[in-house]
Amino acid sequence: MKSNSLKIWTILKFVIAIFMIYAGAQHFIKPTFFMPFVPDFLPLKTSIIYISGAVEILLGAMLFLKKYSKFGALGIIILLIVFLPIHIWDVFSQTPAIGSKQAAFIRLPIQFILIYIVWKIKNSISQSKKTASHGN
Repeated sequence: MKSNSLKIWTILKFVIAIFMIYAGAQHFIKPTFFMPFVPDFLPLKTSIIYISGAVEILLGAMLFLKKYSKFGALGIIILLIVFLPIHIWDVFSQTPAIGSKQAAFIRLPIQFILIYIVWKIKNSISQSKKTASHGN
């Protein structure tokens, strides 16, 4: 049973990795799409978009590397938490950054679900390392 659970989280790890790399690449392909998400009080909006895109690509790639996958998952959790205030702000904003108020209400719980999924992925990485070390 534990083996099947680890397989599910391994599959989700790869799905999240691909999603992060894709999302990070979009920061370079369509930087203007992300402009509304950067608060007006922050300087160098374009630089922030490019840097966050590079971080997303790096963290997603780390999930593919066994040695760095746990750090990649932890980094993604931190990134999702850092971006959380933007999603909360969007719920209460008269003009959400992207889409409607309804879309903002949908994105906020998705952010919490993603945090939970990546947390479980991080734990499954730790579990599979323990299992591998006990097997030797």
